[in-house]
Amino acid sequence: MGNNEKRNTFKGSLGFVLAAAGSAVGLGNIWRFPYLATKDGGGMFLVVYLVLALTFGFTLLMTETAIGRKTKQSPLTAYGALNKKWRHLGILACIIPAMILPYYCAIGGWVLKYLLGYVTFNGSAAAQDGYFNAFISGMAEPLIMTLVFLAAVVFVVIRGVNKGIESFSKILMPILLVLVIVIAVFSITLDHTDDSGITRTGMEGLAIYLIPDFSGFTLEKFMTVLIDAMGQLFFSLSVAMGIMITYGSYVRDDANLNSSVNQIEIFDTAVAFLAGIMIIPAVYVFSGREGMSASGPGLMFVSLPKVFDKMGTVGEIIGALFFAMVFFAALTSAISIMEAVVSSLIDKFSLGRTKAALIVTAITAVLAIIVCLGYNVLYFEAVLPNGSTAQILDIMDYLSNNILMPIVAIGTCILIGWIVKPETVVDEVEKTDTKMGRKGLFMVMIKFLAPIMLTVLLLRSLGVF
Repeated sequence: MGNNEKRNTFKGSLGFVLAAAGSAVGLGNIWRFPYLATKDGGGMFLVVYLVLALTFGFTLLMTETAIGRKTKQSPLTAYGALNKKWRHLGILACIIPAMILPYYCAIGGWVLKYLLGYVTFNGSAAAQDGYFNAFISGMAEPLIMTLVFLAAVVFVVIRGVNKGIESFSKILMPILLVLVIVIAVFSITLDHTDDSGITRTGMEGLAIYLIPDFSGFTLEKFMTVLIDAMGQLFFSLSVAMGIMITYGSYVRDDANLNSSVNQIEIFDTAVAFLAGIMIIPAVYVFSGREGMSASGPGLMFVSLPKVFDKMGTVGEIIGALFFAMVFFAALTSAISIMEAVVSSLIDKFSLGRTKAALIVTAITAVLAIIVCLGYNVLYFEAVLPNGSTAQILDIMDYLSNNILMPIVAIGTCILIGWIVKPETVVDEVEKTDTKMGRKGLFMVMIKFLAPIMLTVLLLRSLGVF
């Protein structure tokens, strides 16, 4: 085990909040949240998501942060420090970020390609049909962009907790927030008349996003919204992937965990909400309702460039700002994902930070190259249990997000709720003489509701129902 006496800590609560929020605000917020909101009845999804964030999300976020601070360990060793028989859960919790990092860097490379395109005023090329597929199926360029993105991530991680993660978060997160707000405000002021003479406005798009749509509402539809919102929370709050345990282990004992977790919840939910305002009205104005059904890479790399192209010259500038914002979001998330693995190696094998980071980088580079080659040399199509077709990237994403993360979250709930008892978390939160907010809710969620909800989510992902 690493020497806890020498363990770095965040200098202040702000550093922790911004680093954790930076981790949480990633590609999941930007390309998944707006799509789910439009698919699941706009305001109805927002209400369900908000309720879940304040209950289910809060419980997992508080639990993992408290585990980290109590054990002063990263995920690989933290679970074993709480209970030796549960150390295997730590291995799973460390495998998840190790599996996510390679394909996240590949997507980070895609973002970098588009950012460079818009910065050099060549954004109109990105709007052409087939541009995205031609790029990702190429040989050299995706590999180069991926490795450049990975180099930027490891540069920050090697600098450590204070000079790297905390310092960069304090610079990047305020810039990211400003960019999100600027683009969101611009998006709702748009209007456009198409070839058939129909005029659509950004405010109409905003109404579609915000006003609940109860048409065709059934219990089955509500269950779909609930499952979607719960799955989104994993992305949005960075829980069940070892990150919050890692960052929690760097939080000083005199910091107020209660207020820090509340601030992370607010920051992240606000950015996810603003991502919808930023994207949905703009796509609606130029592509109508049918254009709003795009998700994942298709939304960001195909639909939005077409929207920016229709804006003319100002579209080049907005496109550059948008992809700069996405790049910062991807970078802060990738840093936290790498840190969870690097910190685990430091704690388990007493390695120096640079050595641990370089080992993780070498493994990640090999796997990221395989991910990139999955669109050309290693291309194949598999069908996942949820019915979607998949390549290498999709399979890694499915295994990590839909299978392993619910399993780790269920295990965490059982360990804290029934083995070491919820008081372990409550005592950790209250050791700074502050009462834990929502304590009663936390007790009920961690012991009963969260494990049941997570099991339903897991069974749904496995295609059981």
